[in-house]
Amino acid sequence: MDIRQLRYFLTIAEEGQITSAAKKLQMAQPPLSQQLKLLEEELGVKLVERGSRSIQLTDAGEMLRRRAQQIVDLTDSASREIRDFAKGLNGTLPIGTVSSSGSTLLTDRLFEFHKTYAGVKFEIHEGNTFRIIELLKSGIIEVGIVRTPFHTAGLETKYAEPEPMIAVMHPDYDWNQAQDSISIQELRGRPLIIYRRFEQLIRDTCLKSGFEPEVFCKNDDARTTLQWANAGLGIGIMPRSALNLVSSDNLIYKVIQSEALRTQIAAIWTKDRYLSTLAQKFIESFGKE
Repeated sequence: MDIRQLRYFLTIAEEGQITSAAKKLQMAQPPLSQQLKLLEEELGVKLVERGSRSIQLTDAGEMLRRRAQQIVDLTDSASREIRDFAKGLNGTLPIGTVSSSGSTLLTDRLFEFHKTYAGVKFEIHEGNTFRIIELLKSGIIEVGIVRTPFHTAGLETKYAEPEPMIAVMHPDYDWNQAQDSISIQELRGRPLIIYRRFEQLIRDTCLKSGFEPEVFCKNDDARTTLQWANAGLGIGIMPRSALNLVSSDNLIYKVIQSEALRTQIAAIWTKDRYLSTLAQKFIESFGKE
């Protein structure tokens, strides 16, 4: 039993047919059938039940499929790690980010990573959290940078420090210039500009404080919140680290004193999937002070 045979077997199990497996492997059907037969003879057990149109794995076949996948993944991982080492950790790292993570990502941590691994290039995919998770699952990116809250099923995570949400506004909206923080109750009756995925969190927090928030504008990008607030159209509610996404001398902000309105940036990657050495090193650097 060797790696080549295990790859053949995994393709047969995935396709459910010898014919389509042979086509995928770009080989003739008889040699592939022979390899399966030899594998069964070597192990002394039937691995598949052959039907007229498809095959089904036996219990032994299912056990081998799980082990074979682990062996093949480990072999691929070892091979890629050696190639990474030989190239001096050069290459391109595909990552996905949400708009509100930009200023957190572009910190001293990323500069230190670039300094350590100068040969690494980046391919950035941007979108909302749901889009980033979709890109992860499809294998287009290796690491996603998203913001809580999100569903963690099927994902590994590493979190940065929690941060408060802020009320950002044009000075004309500043009802108390002497204070740099506010309570949630002070937002009562004020026109709010919010990022759509935070809507339920903000609404629930306001309702617990005894009032329905007056949502003037909902959007899908933290930059839009900043631009509308800068235009004097309302009060933007957003994570503090997103404040630097749009440069403006007009904007001021106040920290919202609410434990419920706290959020975190997180690095996420898919469970039980190969992760390149580049991605592993990037994740190691994420969240370090």
